[in-house]
Amino acid sequence: MTDKRQSIRYESFAKAIVENVSEEEALLMDISVTGCRIKTANNIEIKPRKQYRITIIPEEAAKVELFFLDVETKWAGNEVDSFEFGFGITRSPIGKQFELYIDYLSWRYSQKNSMIGDGGSEIL
Repeated sequence: MTDKRQSIRYESFAKAIVENVSEEEALLMDISVTGCRIKTANNIEIKPRKQYRITIIPEEAAKVELFFLDVETKWAGNEVDSFEFGFGITRSPIGKQFELYIDYLSWRYSQKNSMIGDGGSEIL
């Protein structure tokens, strides 16, 4: 299977809360300017092709305040001990924080790849 995404997905260590669905914190596994993937320990009621708002709480190292994403469910799946959900991002009401977070993840990704390319160890 070929990944046909046009936008790079960046690995993330942020927390996410799907508003009006669950107060349980989920993990934001990856994110791009067009989509994201979250993982939860418990199955939460996410319906296909439905609109949601996700609160993103970035990792402290990013120095970015929390922000919101308006998303639409694209897929759902489960592992042995977790549940994953993929979303398309429709907008970010506070866009600047979202942009800053993507910029931080892009910078971290480039640092990681330059260290690996130089024969150094991974920084993540």
